[in-house]
Amino acid sequence: MAPLRTRTRPPVQSPDTLVEPRLGPLPNGPAAAAVLAAGIGCFALGLLTVLSTAFPPLANVLQFYPPTGPLTGVSTLAVVVWLIAWLIYHRLWRHKQVRFTTVLVVTLVLIILGVIGTFPPFYNLF
Repeated sequence: MAPLRTRTRPPVQSPDTLVEPRLGPLPNGPAAAAVLAAGIGCFALGLLTVLSTAFPPLANVLQFYPPTGPLTGVSTLAVVVWLIAWLIYHRLWRHKQVRFTTVLVVTLVLIILGVIGTFPPFYNLF
């Protein structure tokens, strides 16, 4: 007669032993990528606004919906630039620790330049 086979349970592990502790801070690269991409998107909006005012042929190309003029193209391209920048920086910085202060300062400068570019007295100069 064959011996009975019994199933044994694996030893119970506590939640502390399931995950290895991490040493050092969590990488801030993904967050920095999102912040910097937002600044790049704002700058792209301001730059495209100025360029569409300065170059009427470009304004005609950016008229995706004629009743709104080049606004639809400008905003759509700014969102595309933002998404591409986010994707690129996220892939570059996904596991890295970056200087967040530097990223924040660059982002604030880009946002300020973007706001200036969308300010009517400025873009009407062109």
